[in-house]
Amino acid sequence: MVIDILTGFPEVFSGLVNSSIVRGALLSGAVEIWAHDLRHYTDDPHGNMDDAPYGGGAGMVLMAQPVFAAVDALTKMRGGNPVRIFLTPQGELLTQKRVRELAGSGWLLLLCGHYKDVDARVLARDPWMEISVGDYVLSGGEIPAATLVDAVVRLLPGVLSDPQSADSDSFEDGLLDAPYYTRPEEIEGLRVPDSLLSGHHERIRQWRFDQRLERTRQRRPDLWNRWRERHSTDEKK
Repeated sequence: MVIDILTGFPEVFSGLVNSSIVRGALLSGAVEIWAHDLRHYTDDPHGNMDDAPYGGGAGMVLMAQPVFAAVDALTKMRGGNPVRIFLTPQGELLTQKRVRELAGSGWLLLLCGHYKDVDARVLARDPWMEISVGDYVLSGGEIPAATLVDAVVRLLPGVLSDPQSADSDSFEDGLLDAPYYTRPEEIEGLRVPDSLLSGHHERIRQWRFDQRLERTRQRRPDLWNRWRERHSTDEKK
């Protein structure tokens, strides 16, 4: 997979690509990640990539010209058609299902929103998938882009040493994950549940499944109701 990131602040991604699972994925060749500075593509004589909005109002707007230039240069260089993603609080909420779909793509092109917004003609000229990481506003799309990159890269073949670890994560089947324990068996009077110490695989599986159901019911009623409705429908078929 190739991931190109368009941003005015490429230094934000230095920690992401030099740490943990993403760094391992880069070293193994599972992914290429390139952060492109939009200031290198602007034709503004002062190097600006933003300007005041037509019609007045507070804030600045990311100009279309540097985005167009960057997109055109990259598509010409790489060939093909990337999945274009604009990180914006006005987009669809990022879900694990969407992450799974994106992990099957060969080329992602991420545009980090910044300032008040991006010139709307960027979204009019080319097809962009607009994605949000939550109902709140950040200073820019760099942190959401890093979130998306991390979520996608860990699902690429060969990145995780144990792929089943990802299969049992929260949200993969609509439920939250179960609690986990490691050594010692007891600390400050708190013991590991007996089921996990039993060595009985079915008993452990059932305990974890019950914990997932209860956690989801308590913490995320929205997920719980959707899961229960879906499985109730399946039973009727």
